[in-house]
Amino acid sequence: MTISSMTGFARLESSNDAGDWVWEIRSVNGRGLDVRFKLPSFLSPFEDGFRKQVKSNFKRGNLSVNLQFEKSSAEETGLIVNTDLAKDIIQQFKSLVDEGLVAKPSVSGLLGVRGVLQSKPIELSADNLQQPLTDSFEVALQALMLARNNEGEGIANSLGNALDRIEHLLELCANNPALQLTAIKQRLLQQVQILSETIPAERLAQEAAILAIKADINEELDRLRNHVIAALQLLKSEGAVGRKLEFLSQEFNREVNTLCAKSSNQQLTDAGLEMKTLVEQIREQAANVE
Repeated sequence: MTISSMTGFARLESSNDAGDWVWEIRSVNGRGLDVRFKLPSFLSPFEDGFRKQVKSNFKRGNLSVNLQFEKSSAEETGLIVNTDLAKDIIQQFKSLVDEGLVAKPSVSGLLGVRGVLQSKPIELSADNLQQPLTDSFEVALQALMLARNNEGEGIANSLGNALDRIEHLLELCANNPALQLTAIKQRLLQQVQILSETIPAERLAQEAAILAIKADINEELDRLRNHVIAALQLLKSEGAVGRKLEFLSQEFNREVNTLCAKSSNQQLTDAGLEMKTLVEQIREQAANVE
């Protein structure tokens, strides 16, 4: 079974010469696909591209994407000469140099003066980071998909067990002695005997026909069997099937309610009530499926 859950978490650490970064992606249930990003401001121009990556991998779920970026210490600062300060020093010593009292300031001497050589932050080039970030984000998305698939496998097993149980209950209902033609006739005869003294024969025949129709649950059993087959096929299919399973659970519930309403036997009623519980489990689990 290949269904995927909508809940999962993935974390990926990566780095290059520019710095270190960490992707964290959390996914929870959602009616559709909703993605929210938390990115460093200088990387916000890449958000549209990241969003397209998510849409190419997932169809449903509320995703929170967080990117933490730390610049490399080797790239954090550069060096710059404070030329204004250097010129001021030369100007201050010019008269002394002209009088031969001191030597003309050398480059090495000026650079040794505090404040002439200063550090300056180097702006990271976001364009150079785009491909590494895109590649690492794709790896993180694949890790999230794996986590969702692993949880989906457990949901699929649970759904499969519920469907197997429903199938078993349907067979019990179909083989219930109360549904045999002779049993139906016997019940009708008993009811006819009670009513024959007060109801005209023509009306009695009509009532008997109505009772026979109400006692027949074969159509409900057939539709429920078809729903079981359809659900099992969905569990084996590729792609997003959550909404289809949710709709199918509604169809299950409708037929089971009709079966319970028609039941004139405690065993049939018990089977119908158990199926209602199983159908509710299917509906709850389907809400977790992509």
